[in-house]
Amino acid sequence: MEKKYINPDTLMTPRGYTHVVTVSGASKMVFVSGQVAVDKAGKLVGPGDLKAQILQAGANLKAALAAAGATPQDIVKTNTYIVNYKQSDYSAMREARAALFPEGDPPASTLVGVSALAVDGLMVEMEAIAAVK
Repeated sequence: MEKKYINPDTLMTPRGYTHVVTVSGASKMVFVSGQVAVDKAGKLVGPGDLKAQILQAGANLKAALAAAGATPQDIVKTNTYIVNYKQSDYSAMREARAALFPEGDPPASTLVGVSALAVDGLMVEMEAIAAVK
């Protein structure tokens, strides 16, 4: 399986994500549902604390990937939804992404501000697509 990370010269140079990722050859695709800031018991982690919620959602994302035999390095696309997003939230998101993707090429990514998530108190939801050899 070959993953190719493409940042065309005709687009701005991205920081923390890649514009296009292609996957070719034999691979298993893993689709991870949106992960939120709840622990294994279903308790909300970090009420009112976006950074704590992002870190918990990232930890849950890692656990979901591991259950499918994947790692964060296998992720080719992420979608992140933040409640009442404002520009000042971006630094917390970048810090959490750095923990998920410490080195190498970052995946293609979308960040969306939303008015609410499925459960009151949730501030972030992260979903991913991974390609595994």
